Amino acid sequence: MASTEALVTHGLTESDLLELYRRMVLLRTYDERSVVYHRQGRIGTYAIFWNHEAIQAGATFALTDDDWIFPSYRESAIGLVRGMPVETVLQWWRGHPSGWWNPADWNVASIAVPIATHVPHAAGLAWGKRLRGEPTVAMAFFGDGATSEGAFHEGVNLAAIWDLPVIFLCENNKYGMSFSTEKSMAVDTIAERASAYGIPGVGVDGNDVAAVYDVVHAAVERARAGDGPTLVESLTYRHKGHSKSDKNLYRTREEISEWRDKDPILQFEGVVRDRGLLSDEEIQAARTEAMESIRNAVRTANAAPDADPSDLLDAVFAQA
Repeated sequence: MASTEALVTHGLTESDLLELYRRMVLLRTYDERSVVYHRQGRIGTYAIFWNHEAIQAGATFALTDDDWIFPSYRESAIGLVRGMPVETVLQWWRGHPSGWWNPADWNVASIAVPIATHVPHAAGLAWGKRLRGEPTVAMAFFGDGATSEGAFHEGVNLAAIWDLPVIFLCENNKYGMSFSTEKSMAVDTIAERASAYGIPGVGVDGNDVAAVYDVVHAAVERARAGDGPTLVESLTYRHKGHSKSDKNLYRTREEISEWRDKDPILQFEGVVRDRGLLSDEEIQAARTEAMESIRNAVRTANAAPDADPSDLLDAVFAQA
């Protein structure tokens, strides 16, 4: 397993490693609590991302704050790595107006629910930034099923033709809803699809945050240098259903159990602890901090006033 040596290669400090761990714990805690809130009726349907934390934390850590992130629904909480208030994400799932943010405030685009429609958006932003002479990199997250959509082809092809600074990051969790990748494509890996566009395709263990960071860091540096986009396939596993409406009957208990042993947080926790960089106190502090931030966010969200129905017309019609 590629571990902390890969991170140190790129000049990350011990505090950086602890920050990576803190971000993974925050994402996991948010996800776990959101499942509880769904059961309590506090939020509507919910797309679980448990086991995707190493991909989301490791990949975004390779970006600067000036770079842009384009999430899909399974990266709904990714703004938290940029300091976005937790209650903002919670309110998005509630359909409350306070859950919509100005993308320019965080350089995080609005969450894309339609499959792959944000892939051309990432390419378009990268194109615009390059025309302005700005060294910005765009990163689009999507699942394995998105690579079979027309919008994926259009966005990647556009970026490839014009050597745009985009990272196309596929979180391959082996199932597009209830359909396995083995049944949805004739190639062995999604990374192979990059060759059709003339760009690099790289596979990485999506449960190893160090390996994800290492691969994405190289892709970001390549993009920023003007050498064009990269398709990164991060292989992981979706422990729960596609959403809370999914009964998850298409997978065996044995398969789920096998992947539980590859938990990305526990893996990274063990590696960093073995190197004397993470103590029991720091582990508990990260968990406590994450839980308190979620609880505070729930209180803030609950205190928000009800939405004004007239808001439905805002930004729909031009104002004279």
